[in-house]
Amino acid sequence: MKIDSKTVDKLADLAKLEFDEEGKKEIAKDLNRIVEFVEKLSELDTSQVEPLIYMSEDTNVMRNDEVEQVITQQEALKNVPVKDSDYIKVPKVIDKK
Repeated sequence: MKIDSKTVDKLADLAKLEFDEEGKKEIAKDLNRIVEFVEKLSELDTSQVEPLIYMSEDTNVMRNDEVEQVITQQEALKNVPVKDSDYIKVPKVIDKK
């Protein structure tokens, strides 16, 4: 497969990118090198190779979540600049149109 200027234009359009003529040439050159590398890999016999499912033999160590009260509500509200009894008041961030 050969990457030409038309293919670069289509990829740039899909990716919402813009290239000048020199940039197109560089991208086409890089993409052609990538395609050549992948084609080279397809020459290998992988019929006896097991699919790789995990990158390492390690397994995740999971723990149960435990609810802890680290700070009380009153302590949290102590240094708040604007509050309304039990709640922190913040500026409106979503504007409905």
